[in-house]
Parts: sequence; structure tokens; C-alpha cells
Amino acid sequence: MPSKNSPIGVFDSGVGGLSVLRAIRALMPEEAVLYFGDQGHAPYGSRSMRQIQNFSEGITKFLLERGVKLIVVACNTASAAALTYLRGRFSPFPFVGMEPAVKPAAETTRTGKVGVLATPATFQGALYASVVERFAAGVELFQHTCPGLVGQIEKGELDSAQTRAILQDALVPMLEKDIDTVVLGCTHYPFVIPIIQQIAGEKVRVIDPAPAVAKRTKSLLEETGLKNRSRERAPVRFFTSGDLKGMKSLLPVLLGESGEVEKAVWKTDCEIETPF
Repeated sequence: MPSKNSPIGVFDSGVGGLSVLRAIRALMPEEAVLYFGDQGHAPYGSRSMRQIQNFSEGITKFLLERGVKLIVVACNTASAAALTYLRGRFSPFPFVGMEPAVKPAAETTRTGKVGVLATPATFQGALYASVVERFAAGVELFQHTCPGLVGQIEKGELDSAQTRAILQDALVPMLEKDIDTVVLGCTHYPFVIPIIQQIAGEKVRVIDPAPAVAKRTKSLLEETGLKNRSRERAPVRFFTSGDLKGMKSLLPVLLGESGEVEKAVWKTDCEIETPF
């Protein structure tokens, strides 16, 4: 049974979830974390819902085997495709997922026009449709999938000409429509907020959902009596199904801290074969 000292599990298709992990570390440095980046299957955005469910189930099993007390699905695409499935499959185990921050955008927009950047799978999912239906009445949403942006961030190209071109293609038409808010519907995208802000200008608000997800994680741990009360900074253990050196090199850049990265090998779409 998980205890207060058990780690939090966090997973993403790659390094995007490090934006959520960064927020969790800032809010709860005393919580140990197991982070899984499924870089061997990245990006998730163009994959089928069933595939993403399979991958998410396999990663969940992997994390549960290592004694995590809560799992953060730090990936908008995986949340859209698999969060409901995971909650049913592993009930009553607690999960925290991602949803595009349409609600706070709709509540604060002055022009009534909001840009949303996300992957195709996120836009096609029932979760996004539900959020829009519940919170975006009277607000005009402009959507863009930013093809290639996740791959650029996975390579650590946060400020290359190609990365800027992708963002300009997405944002300039929205700015011409007078948007005043940009919602980031992919956990990779907070890493390019500086470029987004340069293109959009200071008057456009950019919403990073990671701090809200960290707060929700903390409150759920408190509700379940699993909040760690230590005052010491806890470690993070990193796993990837992709390139070890590549992920390790990105940790200081994206997370602000270093760490050893362990290899995870997929046996099937639902099962990971790796030593403890």
C-alpha cells in the first residue's frame, strides 16, 4: 500500500511533462517523483486513441509496480485519449490529468477571442469538447495544431528559426483576429513561452496549466492523507523508452536540475519490460 513517503508518478509522451514536474517540484520539493518519458513512441499527437490508451496503461502498470501513490498524466494528448479509461481500469487509484485551460481564458478575455495551441488528438478528444461546451459560451476560439513543434522541443530546439516559424504560422493569423489570450494545450509548449510572448506581445496573456495541475496534485494528496510532511528535498527518478543521453542532456535545460536516466523497454504496446 502506498504511504506518505511513496513517490508521485508522472508521465508524458516525452519531455513535455517536465513542465508539469517543474511546477510540482516548485510547490512540493519534499515529494519524491518517478518520471516516465515515452520518447520511443513520441509524439503521441498523431497516434490513434487506442494506441495511446495502450501506452498509458502500460506506463501506469510500470509506475504502480514501483509503488507510486498518485499518477499525474502530464500529457494533454494522453489525458484526452486515456484519462477516463485509466480511472475506470485502475479505480479507485488517484489520477490527475491535463485539460486545456479554456475556463480561465474565457473568464478573463477582454476581446472574447482566444487562441488554443494543442495536438490533433487533444482537439479531437471528448475532454476538449466538454471543456469548450461548459466554459467557452460566447467566446470565439481559434485553434492550431503547431505541426512539428513537439519534435523541435524534444530536440531541445527552443529558439531555432524553425521553431519560431512554426509559432509564427500558428499565432499571426490569430493575432490578426484580435485574440488577447493564448491557451497552451500541450505540456511541451510552456518551454517556448518566451518566443510565444515575443510574437504575441506583452498585452496577450499566455496560460500555462502546469501550476494549476501541481496545486490539484497537492490538494488530492492532502485529501487522501498521502501528503509527505518532510522538509527535505526528495529525489526524482527518470525513465525513458527513448535515448538516454538525449533526455539526460535536456533535464538541466527544461527542468533546471540534473539526474540519471534509466532505460525502459516496451515488450508490447501494453507492457514494459525492464529491471527495477
